[in-house]
Amino acid sequence: MNQPYPFTYAFGLVALLTPFMAAQTQPQANQRTSAHVDQKASAKQNSPVLHNEGDRIFAQNCSRCHTAPDGFSPNISGTVVRHMRVRASLSQHDEQELLRFLNP
Repeated sequence: MNQPYPFTYAFGLVALLTPFMAAQTQPQANQRTSAHVDQKASAKQNSPVLHNEGDRIFAQNCSRCHTAPDGFSPNISGTVVRHMRVRASLSQHDEQELLRFLNP
């Protein structure tokens, strides 16, 4: 009977991800569009490829449900990205690029 309950893990994960599960509104869709345009402009200005790759992956996968966090410890971001990698079917390369994007 000392076996942990499966819901314990689910509640822990929800508590960890709650700040990133804010409801998306129409104005944020406009922000994503402008961010995408800004990303193209910055790519033309020879900005670092690694940052653009992580930014692109975040925009294509994560920004559908989440906004980019302002600050996050590398340990927490590693845990969150690892959990979301499974849920979003991301590759290991995508996981590494997201970690570089979240922890510049």
